[in-house]
Amino acid sequence: MGHTLEVRAEARTYPIHIEGGVRHRVGSLVNASVPGHSRVLIAADEHAASHYLEDIAASFAERPDIYIIPSGEESKSQEEYFRLLTAALEAGLDRKSVICALGGGVTGDLAGFAAATFMRGISFVQIPTTLLAHDSSVGGKTGINHAAGKNLIGSFHAPSAVIYDPETFETLPERELRSGFAEVIKHAWISGDSWFSWLDQFVPSLTKFPKSKMEELLSASIQVKARIVEEDEREKGKRAFLNFGHTLGHALESAAGYGRFTHGEAVAVGMLFAAELSRNILKADLPIHELKQMLTRLGYTTEIDKHLRIDDLIRRMRIDKKAADGTLRFVLLHELGRPELCTVPEEEVRKLLEKEGLT
Repeated sequence: MGHTLEVRAEARTYPIHIEGGVRHRVGSLVNASVPGHSRVLIAADEHAASHYLEDIAASFAERPDIYIIPSGEESKSQEEYFRLLTAALEAGLDRKSVICALGGGVTGDLAGFAAATFMRGISFVQIPTTLLAHDSSVGGKTGINHAAGKNLIGSFHAPSAVIYDPETFETLPERELRSGFAEVIKHAWISGDSWFSWLDQFVPSLTKFPKSKMEELLSASIQVKARIVEEDEREKGKRAFLNFGHTLGHALESAAGYGRFTHGEAVAVGMLFAAELSRNILKADLPIHELKQMLTRLGYTTEIDKHLRIDDLIRRMRIDKKAADGTLRFVLLHELGRPELCTVPEEEVRKLLEKEGLT
């Protein structure tokens, strides 16, 4: 049956198509969303390309140009960004062309940033193939990493469409599903307790999740983000709530070395940490035990790597995009569905990291 949502962004209103098998109609949907475009370049993650590129390329009347991106967080780099721009130039793209991002969040962020900066901005379409990308493909954030931190170089550039085929999840390893599901849990916590209960009921494990519920899950989770993005596209207020679990999560990713943890694995630990801070600072009554039980049941690590150092993590959190004048800022919760961006004293963060066994 499928679901179609709309996001009313500052620059444009764009559709999100969620439907099993929709990859076979990408060409017509791109034509509808970017009428009169000249050329199409598909920037495809190598893993996604091996399974779905031919289906998607065949949906176009004229075969698009192709650029293959190596899988992994390491591809969100300056070097890969320039290689993609070079491919766009060699393919003859102009200001009426479209870049389509086929893959997960890394591909979407990289290709979106290339589209945002190529000839000062051209259209792009997100074709996510991972559960994690249900978060990153909506909202227009694009960018690459720096050795000092994650997503420090980037731009806001809304897609012209998001085309989401949940059948692509069938070729994902369990670890990749786990990474994406952390963002689903995040949306549940910042939006309210009824959905968290729904997840607890219908997701006994990531491998036994009923396919019949996947479109419903994607639609509900994306709607949480879409509503917030429509109110605050450029993250001047409420959009920061979507970073629940990300302050420590991003620091863990960069401190351990990109690729050591998946994004979702780091965010899961970050959510538990932010929940504990919420209890300590806001005296919040949160179902932390239930969250930890769910994460453990689904195979997440719930403890911080003891090899990491407190000073290094705090330094990395100070350059997080939510930080202001070097202060530490976390999204905390008064209760499920009531997030707030808070300045947190360093001593509170140190105390909790020491309690976790770090030095």
